[in-house]
Amino acid sequence: MKAPIMKTPLLSGGLLLVAIAASYVVSPSVTAQTPERSAPNGAAATPRLPDGRPDLNGTWIPEGGGRGQTAVKLPDGSVCVTNCADLLPPAPAAAGQRGAGAPAAPGRGGPGGGGAPNFPKYKPEYLAKVKELNDTQVKVDTLLQCQPPGVPRIGPPDKIVQTAREVVFLYDDGNGAFFRIIPTDGRGHRPPWASYLGDAIGKWEGDTLVVETIDFNVETWLADNGAFHTKDLKVVERLRRTGDKLEYRVTSHDPAVLAEPWEGRVRNLQLTDQELDEPVRCEDRDLAHMVDNSHHGNAR
Repeated sequence: MKAPIMKTPLLSGGLLLVAIAASYVVSPSVTAQTPERSAPNGAAATPRLPDGRPDLNGTWIPEGGGRGQTAVKLPDGSVCVTNCADLLPPAPAAAGQRGAGAPAAPGRGGPGGGGAPNFPKYKPEYLAKVKELNDTQVKVDTLLQCQPPGVPRIGPPDKIVQTAREVVFLYDDGNGAFFRIIPTDGRGHRPPWASYLGDAIGKWEGDTLVVETIDFNVETWLADNGAFHTKDLKVVERLRRTGDKLEYRVTSHDPAVLAEPWEGRVRNLQLTDQELDEPVRCEDRDLAHMVDNSHHGNAR
């Protein structure tokens, strides 16, 4: 499940509690688990539908295994449930290499150039706004208020339902269940109506499904740490199936604030034979208890 990193303090003090759903907050003696979804054994030729297009139907999980969640105790005494790698002590850098915590190139790697890798590159005049949003993320990030994550922040679909006329993306997200209906029959975009997940249309370029989404509201971010966008954001996703594998690439275009299009990290998925479960309803019970603006990055 693609959800922000969430922590809960084991002792009272100044540690911020950043969580979205009560089901993700754990005690020191509890390990949160969700059933893993295993991939079928054996590689296969890429299946096709009667119209000759690659068959994208099915439930897709990250390549290499399921989405089991195991609580990890961190050095500060708190417990992390999902996406914990960024919070663990960095591995020592090899001789001649930059350490994991070293600053990134200017304009990248988070507000002001430091932080998470592969951060959107903003124009210099907008770096102060990114920093301000990052500093107040726990107050202004609508994802932490159980709202839809937006695109591309929501990531690749967990399940795809495909016909000759349209493709439906289904999501089992930390904030709940979401869906996107994507026409592939040549229709254009609908009349403008800004929304969290935007208005998407799809087309085929050879064996690659290309999805163009526009008409977003400005409540969502491209990623964590203040990565805002304007109403003119355009997101292009590219999905290509090979055998039982699916490659997902996404590029965000917002020339008003971005110095260049932002390419998210490539996601490699594999087919699974298990269906999605109904996600737990997102219910914020934690933001009222925050003690300061502290937060951390999230690979999402």
